[in-house]
Order: sequence, then C-alpha cells, then structure tokens
Amino acid sequence: MEAHDSKQVLVIMPAWNEAESVGNTVREVLSMGRAYDVLVVNDGSTDSTADSASEAGATVLNLPFNLGVGGAMRAGFKYAQRLNYRRVIQVDADGQHDPRSIEEVLAGLEHADISIGARFADKGDYKVSGPRKWAMQFLAKVISGLAKTRLTDVTSGFRAGNERAIAQYLDHYPAEYLGDTIDSLVVAIRSGCTVTQVPVAMRPRQGGTPSHNPLKAAVYLGRSVFALLFALTRKRSETPAALLSVQGAS
Repeated sequence: MEAHDSKQVLVIMPAWNEAESVGNTVREVLSMGRAYDVLVVNDGSTDSTADSASEAGATVLNLPFNLGVGGAMRAGFKYAQRLNYRRVIQVDADGQHDPRSIEEVLAGLEHADISIGARFADKGDYKVSGPRKWAMQFLAKVISGLAKTRLTDVTSGFRAGNERAIAQYLDHYPAEYLGDTIDSLVVAIRSGCTVTQVPVAMRPRQGGTPSHNPLKAAVYLGRSVFALLFALTRKRSETPAALLSVQGAS
C-alpha cells in the first residue's frame, strides 16, 4: 500500500453546534492538497453547523439528536467501512487540531494500527494543570504499559486508524464522552492493535464553547480513572483480523 495515498483517507469531524468554526476547519483540511475526503458528523446541532460544513465542501452526516463524540465517531467509522476507506483520522471541528499535522499523524500508520497526535511530546506549548494533568499522566503511564510503548497523550482525539482499527472500533467504540478515547484505546490494544504517537502542536479553539470548564476539570480525574478501570474489565474482543475476514467476505 502506498503510505501517502490520501484518496483513501477519510477525515471524520464530529461537530455539535460548531457553526462558528466548522466551515473554516473543513476549508483548511481541503486546502492541504492531499484530496482528503471530509465527513462532518453533525451531532444533533441546533445551529447552522450542517449548512456551514456543506458549503465548505464536506459531506455531512446528520444525526437526529446529540449522541456525543463517541456516538458521532461510531457513525463515522460505519460510513468509512461501507465506503471502503483504508484509513481514517479524527479532526475536531473547533480548529484545535492543525490540519497541517494530518499527514504526520497518518504517517504513524506505516508501523502501527492506531496513530495518536500527542500534545505532550516535545512539540508545541499546550499545557494543562491540576486534576486534568494528574489524570492524563496517570492514564498515560498505565496505557503505555499495556501498549508496551511510551505514550504521553492517551486522551487526544487527534488520532488515525487503519482498516484493522476501523474494524475494532465498529464494535467497541463507546459513546460516553471522557470515556470514549480511553475505553476505545484500551480495548483496541487488548485486542491486538498496535499504537504509536506523533508529536503535534495544538491551537486555541477557533470558535464555539470549550467542552471543559473548571467544574468539569475537577471531576475529570475520577471519571477518567473510572473509564480506565471499566475498560480493563471488558472482555477482549474478536481479533481485528477475524473481523476483517468477515468484512471482506461480505
């Protein structure tokens, strides 16, 4: 497989009331010159998110009500499987994920099934403090042990997956926000998927309302640890290879 055949890449962009930023984010991705296909999963927005995304050149998948990031991503993975995309990458609609880093994160799939755009890997100046910092450090240490590789940012949503990862995510990507990135990663690792990370720089939100505020940050540690413990108790899924065999025979 040609490593940088971007015609086989689907950019999945979950969006809930992101009319202020989603259009510019889609245009930035499409301006990279890589011919990525962009799918905006409109997660029950009550503003003009769908129109802004469509006018910018994205395909829009409208969900009837808000499912959360996990539910939106599962819809995106299903779309990717049905249209036979070989690689997918999540890019946030708020503009924090720099489209110029997409190709770098995708390059990690040359030697792993899942590639994470890591905010705390000696690139950029993204910082967190307090409970969120403690949670991220604890989770990174535990999941690094599971993955048998050093990971510094296991809660990052800026991540790419190959066909093996897509097959795994279809059955085991949880809908719960704050638990989706942790649970999906742990189950994927325990099912045989390999993981790597690529240093990236994050940007400030380009519009909309941040998902974290001081109150949410205060409970982040407990919820994240709970998500990890829950993921560790889940049964190991079918091997991704078996899932791909079923997919290929259908």
